[in-house]
Amino acid sequence: MKRYYKGLVYASLLAILSGTNACTNLDETLYNEIDASAYYNNRQEILSAVLRPYTHANAWTAPTGQNGHWRITELSADQLAWPQKGRHGYDDAQWIRLHGHSWSYTENTVWNPYSLMFTGVGFCNNALGDFSRVDFAKAGVSEAEKNAFIAELRVFRAYHYMKLMDMYGNIPIVTTVGTPTSPETRPRAEVFAFVEKELTESVDLLPNLEKKYIGRITKAAGYSMLAELYLNAEVWSGKARWDECIAACDKIISGQTGGLNGAPVLDQDLVSTYNNTNDNSKEILFQLVYDAQLTPTRCGWSGDFYHFNQRFIYDGDANGNNGVVVIPSAYDAFKDTDLRKKQWFLIGPQFYAADPTRPVLGTEEYKDKQLVFVKEIRRASENGTASSMITGEENSGARFNKYRPGRQSETKYWSNDWALYRLSEIYYNKAEALMRKSGGTATAEAVKLVNDVRKRAFSAADFEKEAYTTATLTLDEMLAERGREFIFEGKRRTDLIRFGKFVTASWWDHTPSGDQNKNLYPLPQRQLAANPNLKQNPGYPAQ
Repeated sequence: MKRYYKGLVYASLLAILSGTNACTNLDETLYNEIDASAYYNNRQEILSAVLRPYTHANAWTAPTGQNGHWRITELSADQLAWPQKGRHGYDDAQWIRLHGHSWSYTENTVWNPYSLMFTGVGFCNNALGDFSRVDFAKAGVSEAEKNAFIAELRVFRAYHYMKLMDMYGNIPIVTTVGTPTSPETRPRAEVFAFVEKELTESVDLLPNLEKKYIGRITKAAGYSMLAELYLNAEVWSGKARWDECIAACDKIISGQTGGLNGAPVLDQDLVSTYNNTNDNSKEILFQLVYDAQLTPTRCGWSGDFYHFNQRFIYDGDANGNNGVVVIPSAYDAFKDTDLRKKQWFLIGPQFYAADPTRPVLGTEEYKDKQLVFVKEIRRASENGTASSMITGEENSGARFNKYRPGRQSETKYWSNDWALYRLSEIYYNKAEALMRKSGGTATAEAVKLVNDVRKRAFSAADFEKEAYTTATLTLDEMLAERGREFIFEGKRRTDLIRFGKFVTASWWDHTPSGDQNKNLYPLPQRQLAANPNLKQNPGYPAQ
């Protein structure tokens, strides 16, 4: 019976991924035929339903090789790009369109994130619907734990809706599997209110963060979501909520929401937050958890980032598609004295980790020559000087090195957790909210918050010159510093929109459109075709 139930649920949820719509084509009859009480007989079976959305989140929240929220958010912004490099990387010009903000509502880069995130909503809705018919006491689950499980699912569902609202704005709100069959588009402000209600009603029913809850939604994660929600409230709802953002940040900073390894504090270096033992970080508030020694899964960033011979650089077992690179202007945004520039990027001649005297060789333009990553994106092997999305070579652009898998011989090889929220972001969120409350001027408290994070990026001597003051920490500088601190972390497009730069600023090979409609992605064409009650976002074809 257990296998029969799980098979039915898995098959019907898989249909969300492969079918024509993510939240409007669920087979309600199939779910009504399942007796939830026949499956949820003990705590472990209940917990398995709570945890199912987490395994799916790997597909869209991190750079794991799919067109999820991470990829579409970063590749449309001003730091990362996937340029064509000789015969590789053109990929039907989808990355060029993302960089140039010329996407179409018919393409998979628009459809896939929508599908993936609404699939996650479906997992949450399915469990919540089942739980309404489960006798928790009979299964050995206390009333308090039952409420915490339900709160966890509601908060995770709200996280999905927050990210959907961020990308698509006006979307359906569905809380019951199969009902309604063709939900209507709801205005973004209404989606915001739904997310806020789900979070505020549930967050204090969650447990505090501690090591046993690693990778799960706790009060620390829930208040981090509220901080993000309120920081972007003016864009997402039309009304600024700076005080509420500050209050959510204060809950976390004060330690009231717990910490992964004791009280939450900033990690003191630039590596331990991201390395393969980052489960010991004191800074991370919510993460995707991986343990490559216990399970066959790991955070597969290699596909997007790694060169065809990159395994030799780390003494690892994975190469990649030689895709995503740091654009020249983003690399130049880091001063040479900024230690993040040295720690978080690969650039220059590359050598074998197992033999530092042996050069790693190229495979394309520099076949049988040493692979030397360079800042510029141009056809240097042909003496080219043009730099654009179609002029790359295999060595073009500084490369991702923020997360490092370690060597294959290491006990925790490639067991890095992917951080979704960390304390640095909470410091920066509060600082920005304080500045916006004061009309864009930095307060002493805002300066201290940013400097507390930033000082680890410089030597003590250099930081004396680099520390911000109330005069030097402007809003433009706040945006630039957020870009430096959170590069590769899937946050840049949202920041650019909040600062009014996404469709107005120029960078590298991007000319601004000035089209405010491009602050939202279109609802996907196949979704519109499947559901006549959806209304397209302004500036895009209705069907």
